[in-house]
Amino acid sequence: MKCPFCQNTDNKVLDSRLTPDSDSIRRRRECTKCTKRFTTYERAELFDISVVKRDGRREAFSREKILKGIIRACEKRPVKREDMERIVVTVEAVLRQSDKEEISSRKIGEYVMQELSKLDDVAYVRFASVYKKFKDANQFVDVIKSLKTEVEQ
Repeated sequence: MKCPFCQNTDNKVLDSRLTPDSDSIRRRRECTKCTKRFTTYERAELFDISVVKRDGRREAFSREKILKGIIRACEKRPVKREDMERIVVTVEAVLRQSDKEEISSRKIGEYVMQELSKLDDVAYVRFASVYKKFKDANQFVDVIKSLKTEVEQ
């Protein structure tokens, strides 16, 4: 494991523990050269899932890509990083339980939006605006009205 700060490959593990969902191990490490600390995660490598993009291209499923989109949607919102990561774990678990080797990016986006709607309405609208490619303010209004209707029910 390379140190993300100095690229040294010699480091020591200070602490290891299971993540709350028990599907990975969190390791706290310290570089022996620069003495900076960093965290790594170890998880079982399961079968690869291919994501079918809107234009028909296929690419490997990426947890990091989903997390990056969620982080951007939750920017400047009172949402904890662990809650964002929990969404990624939930979405990946749903995908793996489906036993499908290919899944559309549209379906993944729907799963993410479903989880974000439970977490933060503003983050949900932000994610939906990018995911659904909103073209004008009316589309924002429609999504907000549907959220408001769901809350009232």
